[in-house]
Amino acid sequence: MEFISVPQSKVHLISLGCARNRVDSEVMLGTLLGKGWGVTDESDEADAIVINTCGFIQSAKEESIDKILEAAEIKKKNPNTKLVVTGCLPQRYKNQLAQGLPEVDMFIGTDEFPKIAEFLKSTEDGELEKRVHTKRSNYLYNQYIPRINTLTKHSAYVKVAEGCQHNCSFCIIPAIRGPLRSRSIESVVVEVQELVAKGVVEINLIAQDLAAFGREIDQDLLLPLLKKLCQIDGLKWIRLLYMYPENINDEFLDFFAQEDKLVKYLDVPVQHANDRILRSMNRDISRKELRDIFAKVRERIPGIAIRTSVMVGYPGETEEEFLQLVDFISEVKFDHLGCFSYSQEEGTVAGRLPDQIDEETKLRRLHAVMSLQQGISSERLKSYIGQIHKVLVKGLSDETDLLWEGRLSTQAPEVDGIVYLNDGKLQAGQIQDVLITESHDYDLVGRVVSPE
Repeated sequence: MEFISVPQSKVHLISLGCARNRVDSEVMLGTLLGKGWGVTDESDEADAIVINTCGFIQSAKEESIDKILEAAEIKKKNPNTKLVVTGCLPQRYKNQLAQGLPEVDMFIGTDEFPKIAEFLKSTEDGELEKRVHTKRSNYLYNQYIPRINTLTKHSAYVKVAEGCQHNCSFCIIPAIRGPLRSRSIESVVVEVQELVAKGVVEINLIAQDLAAFGREIDQDLLLPLLKKLCQIDGLKWIRLLYMYPENINDEFLDFFAQEDKLVKYLDVPVQHANDRILRSMNRDISRKELRDIFAKVRERIPGIAIRTSVMVGYPGETEEEFLQLVDFISEVKFDHLGCFSYSQEEGTVAGRLPDQIDEETKLRRLHAVMSLQQGISSERLKSYIGQIHKVLVKGLSDETDLLWEGRLSTQAPEVDGIVYLNDGKLQAGQIQDVLITESHDYDLVGRVVSPE
């Protein structure tokens, strides 16, 4: 795609929430740059400030509103700056936001954001009254839509589907994002080939549930997709993010175990480990089945890193049920774990349940889980000391110019720890052999070793 060489206007884009949201932000950047816009890291220099919001839980909504209000203060100093709010929040609360935030020039939902350049052009033509763009179109990303990769030059997210087919009682995502819509295998393969041609060596596949890819048309397409991707020359690592446990089968594990390009890492959300709560959450799985699945995965794929997410404070969660979750975490010993407090969301089944848990109890339980996981992670990382592992080298550390940083194949971008590199011949964008010399609670330290 050719960009206009002298941008007439500049955009400052803030992307909040998950990796799926990040891909949407990258589409907006690609669209705007293709229409002659430039990008600036300085919000007070921007002709348009775009905030791509998350509306999943209360804390995410609060963060989004805070960012909007901060941008509104900048707009007061620069009245000609356009303030645009996109993503999940306006899709969910378009009327409330339009009435409560008159300083926002435009709201764009989860289906119409690829038209952002067109919408901004309309405001230049004096049509500021057209503020809300949240029509449902069953938007589906494809390889032809312009996009700017913002992760690193050598690593990228690839979103293979939109929406979700599950109906978890606590989750508002299907209402915001719509039903599951899977891309074609060809579309994903072409996009990955183009990314690899630009220097990407690691692809992180994302969807609300990767294992559901193709199931809205009664087909299991994940394995055929992976077989195609593994044939792409130059692609070194393929990472699978967000796979519901009940959809992990033997055929998948057989291929996963034997294919070197599939990094030995799975992100498998469980949410809880008490059978009553799992049923109330409308999760089609039991504690025993979860235990059996993780045991099978580790037996079939030695050394695999498993990440999960759990929830505390679900309505009616007793202390005994919470302790069953704690025991399960202690037993399985996940390599990486994220924990969040249940958020009572209007429009969800769980939001109407009785026995909502008070915030103090939620916070206490969250801290207990994360303290437990910190100890588990610390002990696991100690076992890496003295071993040589493959590390994808990113470049200079974000923390200090005195160190470089990278990631093991068992560390996903943004959500897991990193490897600090303090010695050796370092090459950004390369997968290098690193001797691990130190470990901390979530991060490692090492030096690059030259091959003999």
